[in-house]
Amino acid sequence: MEPEHIKLDSIDRYNTLYGLPTLHPLVTVADMSEAASIPDHIRLEYGIYAVFLKNGVCCSLKYGRKSYDYQEGSIVSFAPGQIIDVEMIEGERPVSAIGLLFHPDLIYGTPLGEKISGFGFFDYTQTEALHLSLDERCIITDCLDKISREIKQPCDSHSSSVLSANILLLLEYLHRFYDRQFVTRHKVNSDIVAQFERRLKEHFAFDRRHDCLPSVSDFASDANLSPKYFSDLVKRETGLTPKTMIDRQMISAACHRLAASSDDIAIIAYDLGFQYPAHFTRAFKRLTGQSPTDYRRMTFFQD
Repeated sequence: MEPEHIKLDSIDRYNTLYGLPTLHPLVTVADMSEAASIPDHIRLEYGIYAVFLKNGVCCSLKYGRKSYDYQEGSIVSFAPGQIIDVEMIEGERPVSAIGLLFHPDLIYGTPLGEKISGFGFFDYTQTEALHLSLDERCIITDCLDKISREIKQPCDSHSSSVLSANILLLLEYLHRFYDRQFVTRHKVNSDIVAQFERRLKEHFAFDRRHDCLPSVSDFASDANLSPKYFSDLVKRETGLTPKTMIDRQMISAACHRLAASSDDIAIIAYDLGFQYPAHFTRAFKRLTGQSPTDYRRMTFFQD
């Protein structure tokens, strides 16, 4: 049976769903152990930002067909536009998790509003939860406590600034801890990059023809990772974005074809996956500084 689809477009909508009090219309720190009601299986369409610290194993989360790597002492983050299936594990009550949820309206015109797009972990999905050490968990818990205390204070002209500043601090810590996790998972990540590089070379092999150019999403899907997480992983391991690596491999294959064959430029463009030869010519010139025709002419004279 399909789960109930619920749009979380406000803080009060979330609190009402779980039987929690609403102390501020734009932000809440939800202690799920105090929830009066816990739906067994629901589909949440987020219209707000959310960060959850899980202290036990009590539910499974799915984004599309993939389950989150979400166990005890880990964090997952959601952004407006994401749809998540939440299914309770039988017999696991109460839920041992704390959530920070805030509406986009809270951060407009604040430093957090300017930086929110830089926190790429909001776009991480599937097997990409942040696993915290005990010290890191204490830091995050302390940040949540400060936000919770501020929410309980009477609102004044400083409330929004103080709240957004404390949320920004928490997100900066998450950013730092994710960087640490990339480092500690170097062996696994290097294997993912090696597989990416191998598949990239295979894709642009001389004797292959493709209907379209490969995308970062294609390679991320092969690794069971979200495009954003995959991009951050590759950038940290190689210093290059996956898009740059795709472009370089495409240019390398194009240069080889131009120098080693007399194939028409349009044929080479179609074989590489371009729908229009003019697009190939523009991309080649943008990345090399010369047109395919000029490159072929230059290599001909060099030979």
